[in-house]
Amino acid sequence: MSQFDMTGKVAVITGSSRGIGEAIAHQMADHGAKVVITSRTIGACEDVAAAINARHPGAAIALASSLSSKDSLQAMVDAGRAAFGQIDVLVCNAASNPHYGPMATITDEQFRKTLDHNIVAQHWLITMVAPEMVNRKSGSIILISSIGGLRGTPIIGAYGITKAADIQMAKNLAREFGPHNVRINCIAPGLVQTDFARGLWENPDNLKNSTANACLGRIGQPHEIAGAAVFLASEASSFMTGQTMVIDGGVVV
Repeated sequence: MSQFDMTGKVAVITGSSRGIGEAIAHQMADHGAKVVITSRTIGACEDVAAAINARHPGAAIALASSLSSKDSLQAMVDAGRAAFGQIDVLVCNAASNPHYGPMATITDEQFRKTLDHNIVAQHWLITMVAPEMVNRKSGSIILISSIGGLRGTPIIGAYGITKAADIQMAKNLAREFGPHNVRINCIAPGLVQTDFARGLWENPDNLKNSTANACLGRIGQPHEIAGAAVFLASEASSFMTGQTMVIDGGVVV
């Protein structure tokens, strides 16, 4: 049996109606997992779930949720657990980035939204799924961080702060959950061609500047992140926790 086989596993993937989250959902389903597709827009989630179910009948359900509401996230987790029996994998992919530019120009509302959605909501989700993983002594939590959390940025400063926090959160919780065989790791993508990052790549000059120092000299695609998520969710990474995988085309180096 392949170490990457996820048969019998149930994965909740936030922000999975498009972009990196959608690519992760497809790949996990292709590797045998049941997947909960969730974002704010139920119609878009239903479209992704339908595409997955067309290939793997019964493998996906669509549930709306909002990072702004703890009750909404809890209802989504409860519904996913009720549909599939348990939650083995959590992928915290959904995030907000309402501001581009110097930190001096970000409003208090924008700063608070970035912190709440990208740090507090992840904490909520982890506390909702971790107890059952601890009880079973099995589980994997994956935080989608960013290379913005590894280096300074004059454009997406608040976002970078939250992504650095994701990396530290994984380190802290690896210590807490490790004795119970529950693993938590981060993926730190570079610039990927998604709607979420459109402000960084849609303008040709911005794209040129963003990829100028990349060893591979190009922007990434969502499917190029998804394989790492399957690795971290499966037995292939059973001896890995508290780490951050950088997938950026060679920008950081």
